[in-house]
Amino acid sequence: MASAKTCVVGATGAVGQEFLRILEQRDFPISRLRLLASERSAGKRIAFRGKDYTVELLTENSFEKGEIILSSAGGGTSKWFVPHAVKSGAVVVDNTSAFRMEPEVPLVVPEVNPHAIQRHKGIIANPNCSTIQMVVALKPLHDVSRIKRIVVSTYQSVSGKGAKAMEELRLQTKALLDEKPYPPKEFPWQIAFNCLPHIDSFTDNGFTKEELKMVYETQKIMEDDSIAVNATTIRVPVLRSHSESVYIETEKKITAQQAREILSKAPGVIVVDDPANNKYPMPVDSEGRDETFVGRIREDLFFPTGLSLWVVSDNLRKGAALNAVQIAEKLLQLGWS
Repeated sequence: MASAKTCVVGATGAVGQEFLRILEQRDFPISRLRLLASERSAGKRIAFRGKDYTVELLTENSFEKGEIILSSAGGGTSKWFVPHAVKSGAVVVDNTSAFRMEPEVPLVVPEVNPHAIQRHKGIIANPNCSTIQMVVALKPLHDVSRIKRIVVSTYQSVSGKGAKAMEELRLQTKALLDEKPYPPKEFPWQIAFNCLPHIDSFTDNGFTKEELKMVYETQKIMEDDSIAVNATTIRVPVLRSHSESVYIETEKKITAQQAREILSKAPGVIVVDDPANNKYPMPVDSEGRDETFVGRIREDLFFPTGLSLWVVSDNLRKGAALNAVQIAEKLLQLGWS
């Protein structure tokens, strides 16, 4: 694989830091590395592969031809800088929602639709974290028997909201255990010892933007607009890794045992499904792991083609940084430079 000039935008954030860890762990071939961030973070020093790098200020003139940019700097920031990056001749793998539903922008999960990468025009969108792990688990089943309907409830960790949210959970939990007040700042209500059925803002139809992302991103990635998706997204007091209760209805029946066999051979999936011995996917076991874990696979008691699954994955890795790095690896394998 050829080496690449590589740039990380949002390098000091939770996902930016995860980008760097994964680039190092996977020995991604880098000919030159640059780290960019806002004025607040510019000038900070970050170690990578035994060398210190100074974080530079992100500007509209920060980019050049032949650069792969891994970005997680917020939707508004992406809308501002990405067009300049593309004009310069760089390609951006963007981890925000800014371009995901643009018709000409590929929305890619490498285990599901790697072919979409080839039609990029300078921007490749990284899907929402909760969507990524769900489609990794569902696409192998969809290939055997088309999925007609998905009902999903997510239990999402606070790291999905960033480093400040993680710190709030830690400090608020400690304060409440010490019987001291800790007013919420990052969340509308207390997150410690609580669950909030509210991720992102509410829309006029009663669904949140996070829930609608799962609907439309799933259809785009799976390349099937007929899949009916109903999502409820919930923030839970877990630091890392999202969990999902997923119910699907397929055209032809897939038994629970068939599903286990299909998923045990699927890329990026590990089946953990031995409830008799209390073995099932949990956030504490998936943290720091690249795979999507699937368990509690069972057939609907009343609907003949219904199937339930429990899906868990580290949202900072497969749900964000790892997926973006995998896209970058695919770009290099395709000979992009």
